[in-house]
Amino acid sequence: MAYGTQQYAKHSVTTLRKMKQEGEKIAMLTAYDSSFARVVDQGGVDVILVGDSLGMVIQGRATTIPVSVADIIYHTRAVTWATERALVLADLPFMSYTSPEMALRNCARLMQEGYAQMVKLEGGAPQVETVRQLTFHGVPVCAHLGLQPQSVHKLGGYRVQGRDAPVATQMQADALALQDAGADMLVLECVPVHLAEKITAQLEIPVIGIGAGQRCDGQVLVLQDMLGITPGAPRFSRDFMPDAGTIPGAVAAYVTAVKTGAFPAEEHSFF
Repeated sequence: MAYGTQQYAKHSVTTLRKMKQEGEKIAMLTAYDSSFARVVDQGGVDVILVGDSLGMVIQGRATTIPVSVADIIYHTRAVTWATERALVLADLPFMSYTSPEMALRNCARLMQEGYAQMVKLEGGAPQVETVRQLTFHGVPVCAHLGLQPQSVHKLGGYRVQGRDAPVATQMQADALALQDAGADMLVLECVPVHLAEKITAQLEIPVIGIGAGQRCDGQVLVLQDMLGITPGAPRFSRDFMPDAGTIPGAVAAYVTAVKTGAFPAEEHSFF
């Protein structure tokens, strides 16, 4: 596959594992349609996440909870049709993986109908058996710890997770258990820098941060946040548009900032 005269290979879980081993930062952004997916892919992003954040960004909902499996399939298919280089990762939405059997059925749909290359699910120890079963059946899995948006009502809001020692200890244990069950990647959201650094060092799989500091193996942001479209974007995000001037320029600037370690800075992190 090529853009102009430069050749690109399609990213895979092997690519991402090698990037971690070689110390190359992984740049991830969300996208929900073909137009933005093409811009993000050509901008050098390594992973495109079709997140259930589409419930808020695209559908105008207050949370991610109303998003359905059908919604994710629709948007993932639109993204994969326009993506040549980046790995496409799709979220399993709220209550779509309450058992390994349900998770298997829905992952089959995300991969067969949406053409996702990897799926993401939230949760620690209770999801270990589900991850094990998905892995056994050939489904690449990205786990998600820290702030889990699908549990926002249980958590009582969007709050930093892992500042208390018992919670931090459990998060480290969960990360190792998920890796041992076969997870290929881990997202840490809104986690103190020191905890994210420990987990990243402990794991062999790539750890992607969002509000988790600079020491993770890579970073992810919601595309509309980093383009300055979202009103009241979260503190851990950064608007790349003012300096770049164009959407392709902003995406390229984000990728460069992640790869060089310029993003996230201290003001985008929690301690």
